[in-house]
Amino acid sequence: MLLCRRIRAKMVLLSGLKKCRLLRLFHHIGEYFLMVIGVFSKPEKLRIYLQRTVVEIDKIGISSLGIVALMSLFMGAVIALQTASNIESPLIPSYTVGFTTRQSVILEFSPTIICLILAGKVGSNIASELGTMRISEQIDALDIMGINSRAYLIAPKILGSIFIFPFLIVISMFLGIFGGYLVCALTGIIAPPDFVEGILLDFRMFHVVYALIKTVLFAFIITSVSSYHGYHTRGGAIAVGRSSTMAVVYSSILILIVNYIVTQILLI
Repeated sequence: MLLCRRIRAKMVLLSGLKKCRLLRLFHHIGEYFLMVIGVFSKPEKLRIYLQRTVVEIDKIGISSLGIVALMSLFMGAVIALQTASNIESPLIPSYTVGFTTRQSVILEFSPTIICLILAGKVGSNIASELGTMRISEQIDALDIMGINSRAYLIAPKILGSIFIFPFLIVISMFLGIFGGYLVCALTGIIAPPDFVEGILLDFRMFHVVYALIKTVLFAFIITSVSSYHGYHTRGGAIAVGRSSTMAVVYSSILILIVNYIVTQILLI
């Protein structure tokens, strides 16, 4: 009888914890949307926004160009090598390597994988920056001065990322395909003209548009989710690290979910 009561008590406790987690999730979702609304309300002087947006473009985009270029070049080379090494049938034309590299890079690698990498680099940086400002009471000081701290701190990050991310992804596409061409030319796995033929085969401009649509959505997700976690940091230095981790985790999860939804809508 005592055992049954204990089991019942544990079940009630677990049920309460699940409800508490669900309520906490809805609380965070509500706070996130309130933050986004606050970001685009009560605008300050346009000149200030433009200046801060240019600074954020440099911090978020230009500083990420090196890692984007390096990853794209080598991943394009790896895709071409793996495709060529797995083609064993003589019935499969050699230009398939170029076609596969182009499709892989444009449709998935550049817009999705690069944005996941940027979620780790840019997202953690944004969350830690805003989290440090929160625990050092700099954000409270802005609010006391009558400045819309959400708009002043977060809007330039969102606008800057939405502007610069498509350029980074286009560069990534070019370097990914160029990496595949380069490895074919250097190793001789297939003739470079065959690779170029595969790149040009059945090219659809809509695939590039589809990739850029995803990129804009991912840019918004990375900056807004990371800003939310950084802006609502509570505690000390440990809380800043926790906010950075949560920003990267939730940004990556949302990128994967949105990637599936957009692909289902636009390509299927």
